[in-house]
Amino acid sequence: MAEREQLEALLIATAGGDEQAFQRLYAATSSQLYALLLRILRRPERAQDALQDAYVRIWQKADTYSPERGAPLTWLLSIARYRALDMLRRKQPEVAMPEEPDRVATLLEDEQALSPLEQNENEQSLAAINACMGRLSDEQRECVLMAYYEGMTHQELATRMDAPLGTVKSWIRRGLMRLRDCLSEEATS
Repeated sequence: MAEREQLEALLIATAGGDEQAFQRLYAATSSQLYALLLRILRRPERAQDALQDAYVRIWQKADTYSPERGAPLTWLLSIARYRALDMLRRKQPEVAMPEEPDRVATLLEDEQALSPLEQNENEQSLAAINACMGRLSDEQRECVLMAYYEGMTHQELATRMDAPLGTVKSWIRRGLMRLRDCLSEEATS
């Protein structure tokens, strides 16, 4: 992993139009950005597209980076993350603000064709997840979905939900514990 000072220097040089600095910035950080994008988008080709778009944005906006506001890698990762979320919202509008009960099923659907056996297993798993999600409090359900399917940070959730950060973390932790317990009960039934 590149040092903070090196990344800051590369970003400053990139802001000045230095293409070699931009290439070095890409070489030093692209694997970390790609890993994040792949985790969010789940498909290598989509993650690669998002990575390219993110670096175009980084090239265009490098002059807006301010070392006083945070680490350079955090800034780069946030650009990549927002790019991935934009792609998800464009592909699946339900990710932005879905309210229907099948929200989890919609978010977990795979575009590939499944065999009838796989589809049946998938439907059973989704039904179990939906049933368990229904047992969570509204706050827990909302926080878990926004954190894990929309990629929001705890701080972003606290702001969006107008709740203290510690409370949001508790909702997520307790929600995940309840989900784990519920799903293990469903698996043994």
